[in-house]
Amino acid sequence: MAEFLYFTGPMDCGKSTLALQLDYTHTAGGRLGRLFTSQDRAGEATISSRLGLVRPAIEVTRGFDFWDYVVGQLTGGERVDYLICDETQFYASVQVDQLARIVDELQIDVMAVGILTDFQTRLFPASQRLVELADKIELLQVRALCWCGERATHNARTVDGVMVLEGEQVLVGDTTAVGEPVALVAYEVLCRMHHRRRVTRAVARATLSDPLPFERDDEELSPLDR
Repeated sequence: MAEFLYFTGPMDCGKSTLALQLDYTHTAGGRLGRLFTSQDRAGEATISSRLGLVRPAIEVTRGFDFWDYVVGQLTGGERVDYLICDETQFYASVQVDQLARIVDELQIDVMAVGILTDFQTRLFPASQRLVELADKIELLQVRALCWCGERATHNARTVDGVMVLEGEQVLVGDTTAVGEPVALVAYEVLCRMHHRRRVTRAVARATLSDPLPFERDDEELSPLDR
């Protein structure tokens, strides 16, 4: 039986890397599939990983119909064994229903990868629909870390470096690493407590007397800590 799988986690936990790894594994096993994405940070019709992996994919616009596309491929003599869908938080709910129909009626595996909640800690509509319809939901095992060292579970949006809790649900940006300039619109992963308190890395750096856990120099560490 075909399966409808949903892999989810916050930003910076390797979701796009997993999508590309899944495609590689299935291709190596002799299967033929299709890659889909929406609003990837690297540009249209692209799946990109922060590790530097990049693959072309089919861009999912609001009017894209998965059912019509797959049926068209099959009736045209093409082989489709699976679909890998990245950035699914940006899909429309009806498109998730189309994916479920493909699994049930065409017996084609669908592996969906995306973020569960937005910067306000609310479910994306498509993510909610995936939770409702997927055969299995898996949290990614790679743990993104908050600046404090705890597991990051929430996505924070910053505008000019200031965390915001109002605005459009979908506003494409990227996370920034330590030492990188902060973009106009950027995202940062935080633990629940620091998201609730709105304490981003920049706020912590400005208000705490001790260096942040990930910003200590080697000379400040004891030999046992190194």
